[in-house]
This record gives sequence, structure tokens and C-alpha cells, in this order.
Amino acid sequence: MAGLWGDPRASHPEHPVSDLDPRTPVLVGAGQFAERLDDPGYRRLSAVDLAAEAVRAALADTGADPATVAAAVDTVGGIRQFENSTPVASAPLGRSDNYPRSVAARVGAAPARAILDVAGGQSPQHLVTEFAAAIAAGEVEVALAFGSEAISTVQHLAGTAGKPDFTEHVEGTLEDRGYGLKGLASRHQVMHGLADAPSQYALFENARRARLGLSREEYAAAMGELLAPFSKIAAENPYAAAPVERTAEELATPSEANRPIADPYTRYLVAREKVNQGAAVVVMSVAAADRLGIPHGKRVFLHGHADLRERDLMERADLSTGPASVMAARHALDVAGIEAADLSTVDLYSCFPVAVFTVREGLGDLRDLTVTGGLPFFGGAGNNYSMHAIAETVRRLRAEPGTFGFVGANGGLMSKYSAAVYSTTPVAWRAGDSAALQAEIDSWQAQPEARRADGWATVETYTVKHGRGGDRTGIVIGRLEADDRRFIALTHDGDTDALDLLSTGEPIGRRVFVRSFGFGNRVTTTAARMAELFPPRPKVLRENYEHVLVRRDGHLLEVTINRPESRNSLHPAANEELDEVFDAYFADPDLWVAILTGAGGKSFSAGNDLVHSASGKPLWVPKNGFAGLTSRRDMDKPVIAAVNGYALGGGCEIALACHLVVADATARFGLPEVKVGLVAGAGGLVRLPRTVPPAVATEMILAGRRLDAAEALAYGLVNRVTEAGKALEGARELAARILDGSPTAVRASLRIMAETQGIPDPVDAVEHPSPAFDDLLVSEDTIEGITAFAQKRRPVWRNR
Repeated sequence: MAGLWGDPRASHPEHPVSDLDPRTPVLVGAGQFAERLDDPGYRRLSAVDLAAEAVRAALADTGADPATVAAAVDTVGGIRQFENSTPVASAPLGRSDNYPRSVAARVGAAPARAILDVAGGQSPQHLVTEFAAAIAAGEVEVALAFGSEAISTVQHLAGTAGKPDFTEHVEGTLEDRGYGLKGLASRHQVMHGLADAPSQYALFENARRARLGLSREEYAAAMGELLAPFSKIAAENPYAAAPVERTAEELATPSEANRPIADPYTRYLVAREKVNQGAAVVVMSVAAADRLGIPHGKRVFLHGHADLRERDLMERADLSTGPASVMAARHALDVAGIEAADLSTVDLYSCFPVAVFTVREGLGDLRDLTVTGGLPFFGGAGNNYSMHAIAETVRRLRAEPGTFGFVGANGGLMSKYSAAVYSTTPVAWRAGDSAALQAEIDSWQAQPEARRADGWATVETYTVKHGRGGDRTGIVIGRLEADDRRFIALTHDGDTDALDLLSTGEPIGRRVFVRSFGFGNRVTTTAARMAELFPPRPKVLRENYEHVLVRRDGHLLEVTINRPESRNSLHPAANEELDEVFDAYFADPDLWVAILTGAGGKSFSAGNDLVHSASGKPLWVPKNGFAGLTSRRDMDKPVIAAVNGYALGGGCEIALACHLVVADATARFGLPEVKVGLVAGAGGLVRLPRTVPPAVATEMILAGRRLDAAEALAYGLVNRVTEAGKALEGARELAARILDGSPTAVRASLRIMAETQGIPDPVDAVEHPSPAFDDLLVSEDTIEGITAFAQKRRPVWRNR
């Protein structure tokens, strides 16, 4: 059936190749290569060498002289390997610092432009579509797109003697587009267990199961039935990493070889990452194809295409569907002018069943859903799987001229979808309208999220992660009963009650209880169970702390960060102790003023303990912020920072969070976070520009400028400066002045100052009706203060 763009079947032979614009893009060569560890001729090839073999096959596949075609290449695009897809990924055997040019050099190509695309399974199709558009615009004439993975070889040889070194340095420009991870995995999601793809996709899968009203057993059977035909195709594919045909029952039944990964997934149902595979395609203009002597029978045209991005995970209205991927698939068909029923071949990205289910539901009945065998069986060749799908689609379409093939490439958390329709039928380039569809997606209302979730809630979706040692962890996305905000939470270690709830029956829709901590949200069955798992911490001072010293002197509390060996930097344990101390301070009616300082004379605090975080240990801060202060609300009793030496990074942010600052002559203040790739996220970016002149704050934040004690005093960052080593004495003198006043009045003053801080008009601020002021007027301290003044004696404060 003809669509919006007309019926392309009418373009041939009425519109033969000779009538096409010379800049019309055409795919003329496709190649694949693979080796398995048990192959007789196993060569231990690197990712570069695997890609080069695939490129050689693609050049030969053009039907023209491979060397001549390679010499004509002006642009190459490489797909990232897993070992180069995240900032923390490693390459145990080394890697090329210019992967696209390393591959190009192997085959005799010297392109003017080399691209390393962003991570994601959408990249192969996206790159081919991009090259086709650039060719149609006259910006590119002959392009190579390729990718490869040597994960199996790397894991096999990494710990062996005589292991190969795959390190390469190649001269030449590289357009490195970065990882492309924005919006795909936030720090908040990672700290709640969503650092791996099976756990992420399991949330979608379980949401879909619940929407369809299927039991766990019924859904497992459906996943097995979906993927069993995939394994049959993989078993016949010479490039497949796991060419074994499996029954639906075998795929769905847990066993020693098919162990549970993340509910509802077993090992056979998810992408297989241990592969040694490469694939490549050659795309060029019709003019170049004519000039290079490419036979017409080798030419495959891009009839339709679309590239769309889904809303970020926690913003999506319905976690059981993937509307953006469906819209991309439909738009590619619409641009091609055909319907799904017109397709001869289909390959849907199959990292997990839900990615296939979603698009199949959106397009209706389709024929075989893979041409390769899919990611669980053919192999999840890193980000490059769909390059293999394109190559196999090209082969099949040439065998049946005039038919249509569809490739759907998925990236992220069903986040990015690139779709395309191919055919040997000649067709002019069509730009499509993905931009308008993307604008529609971006306009959808985002689901509100609660980063810190507390209270009763219902389960929206979930998974249970299974470790090899039998350990289990539950992950829940839920909705708070109070305001319907969405949250993510983990079960606590050993909480069998919560794990049993998530592992039996239907958890979705069940009532649960969630509570937030500095280390994230935790979920369990009831409020009483939460209290058992996390007993309320008494708000009283202990006699001893490991990382903090406390000294009580009447109404004054002195707190010392006692980690001089690390310049009083803070790791989670030290932060937790400080949070506990200040909880006790603000709860104790007999403590009226607190002083915070650092042990030794060199540093007040150097901020976050980066050595701790660099070791791979978890780094988190309490809900009340760094040192238990930077995010604390209702700081209605004064805290004085006694800054001796350096107050850098988090140390400076602690000082900014205190009500008053006394610095000795050696004090230095700064926010050097940008020097180590971080930002002053514990309040420095907010409080510093409100404390010192904006120009000074900007220079401190962006250029790492440090203020000495005299400068800090002049700019209003500190209240007073003492001799070297005398900051604590100066703070005590200031505390004594505060203690001379009414503690009730001091608290009321701090509360009113906080309440009116955001009111721009002074008169409105003055007239702000504060409960603190009303409470003060009827307090015993107010009566005592007025009476003592009249009697010309010192008041005796009752603090009530």
C-alpha cells in the first residue's frame, strides 16, 4: 500500500537508475567476519583486525576492485567497542587510540574524515543513515561504516602468559563523538542497582507482563516461544557466536547453564556479549558507483529511515511500552511508502525480549523477526550488532530483487531507536521527518520523580537480581501514595520479607514502605519492618567516635574532624559520624552553640576523600549533606566553623554552610572541583555566589582561585581572622558572645532569617508572619530578658 511518500515500487522501472540524482546514496558492499575460541583456525584477532576482515569482505562484495574502492573512501565511521563505551571501561589487552583510522589503514584507505560514533545499539543504522544523508547533500561521496568486538578473546587471554598487546597509536584526525550516555544512566539510578542492562530491561519486562495480566510462568513461556525461532536461525548462521538451536521450554526453564540473571530473565534469554565478530558496509553515491564499476545487482537503496529518542527512564508515562521505538519503525515504513506486511525480511534488535515484543506489537504481525539469529544466539556484538543485521539484510534482498527488508536498531534502555527500510529497487533519497516526531516525544509530560522517597507506596515494576553465589537484591520502581511521584529503591541486604514479596505472586500494585537515606532509598514490606531493618538512631552524643572528636563545655559543643593523615577529608563513615553528632546537637536543649574545626594545623578539611572513592569504594553522604550540614534544613542553632589551614572543596562548602566562620592567618578557601572533573555540588555553586561578589565566586569555581584569610574577610566569607593556630580560640570567643544572649531569641532569629531569605522586597520580608516570632513573644526568655533589663541584672536564660 502506498504511504505518505508514495509507492516506491512505482519507481522501477519507470524511474531507472539513470534517472536518479548522481548524489543518490546506495549501499554497495556488506561484509562480516567472526571467529570462535574453538575454531581450528582461531587467530586471536583484535577488534581492529576483526573489523578489517569485515571491511575487506565488504570491499570485495562490491563486485569492483577492492583496492580501487578503498582508495576512493573519503569518510569512515567506527562503532565503539564495549571497552570504550563508558568512562570506567577497561581494555585489558589494550586498544587503538584511533579505531576508525586503524581499521582504514589495514585496508589501504586514507579517508579525509574519521568518526567514532556514540555508544548504543542504534549506532550502526544511525551512522548508515547519516552517511546516506551526507552523500545526498554532496558532503560525502564514498563512506565506510564498521564495528567489531573481541570480547571473547580479551576475556579468554587477559590473564594468560604471553597475552597479545592490542595497543595501537595512529596519527590523523578523529571526530570522537563521546560516549553519548546523557540521560541513559544517572548516578542516582546506578546507586540503586541499575548499572547493568538485564536489571534495567527486567523492569520493562515485568511491567509489560503485569499489563497483559500474565503469570510468571505464562510470561516465561511467551519469552521462550518468541526466541526459539531466533536460535534456529542462529544455528544455521556461520557467523553466530552460539549456533545451537534451543526449544522454547529450554529457553524458559532455569538450569545450571541457564541460571537466573534478573527476574524474569535467565541466561539464554539475554544478549550474549562474549563474541569475536566484525561487520562493515560500503555506502556511496550513484555517481561514484558508476565511476567505480559497481554492478547494478550489488546496489541496495535506503527507502525509509527514522531516528528517535525515548524520554529518560524515570520520566516515561508507562514503563511497559516503548512508544518512541514504535514511532521510529512506523515512520521508516511510512517514508518508504510501504506497510509492515510488505516486508520480506525483518530484524528487530533483540537484546531482551521486551525490545522485540514492543516493536512487534506496534507493527502488527511480522514474518521472521531476525535475519541473524538475534543477540542472545548470534551474539550481542557490543554496539555493532545491527551492522550484522544490515549486512545480512543486503545479502537476502539481493537474492530476491525488489523485496523490502527492515532493520530496527535499539540503544540504551529502549532509549534510542534507528530504523530503516532497504530494497534493491532504485529510489531517490528521502529526508523523512524524524525531527517533528522527536519534538512530539519531547513535549510529552514527564512523570514527577522523588529522588528521596519516604512513606507508603505501591510497586509499579520491579526485578530481583541473582548473584552467582545465590545472593539476591530487589529493585523497585514505585509510586508514593502521598503524591504519586515515582521513585526507585533497593531492598536491604538480607531482607527476606521484601525479597519474598518480589519473588512470588504478583508484586506489581502491592503496598510497600520506602525510606530515604544518604546511600539511597530502601524499600520493604511495612513501616514496622523498616524500623527493624533501620532502627531509629538515638539523637544523643556518644562517648567515642572513630573519625570525630567531641568536647562539651557547658552549653558549647566543640566538634573536631579527626583525620589529619588525610587532611581531614571525609569518607562515608566520617560523614555519617558528623551527621550523628549534629543530629544530637540540634536535638539537645542544653547545647546552644557548636564549633566545627579540623585536627592538626594544616587543614580544616580537604573535602571528599578522593583516595577512598578512587579505590572503588562507594562514596555517599548523609541526607543532611556533607559533614551532616550542607543539606540540613532547620539549622536553628548556630554553628561556627573554626578554619585552621586549608578549607578546599567540600571543606569550603562546610564552612559556607555554617552560620559564622573564624579563620586563622593560614586559612585558604577554594573550590577546585573542576580540576578533577567534578563540581562543587554540596552547596558551593549555590552558596559561594551569595556570599562573595559574583565575579570572585565565578573565578573561584571555574578557575580554582583560592582566597587567603585576609581576602576572605574582605569579601565577607569569614567573620574574623586570628593569628595562625588561634582559629579555635577565636571561635570560642565568638561563641561566648552568642551564649551571652538568649538561646531562644538566637533560634528565633535564625529561623526568621531563613524564612525571609528568598523574599526580594524588604518590606514584604519585614511583614512576613513568622511563627518563630510569635512563639518568642510568649517565651520565658523574653519575659526574663525584659525583667532583667528593668532590674539591671544579668538575665538567667531558661531556653524555653
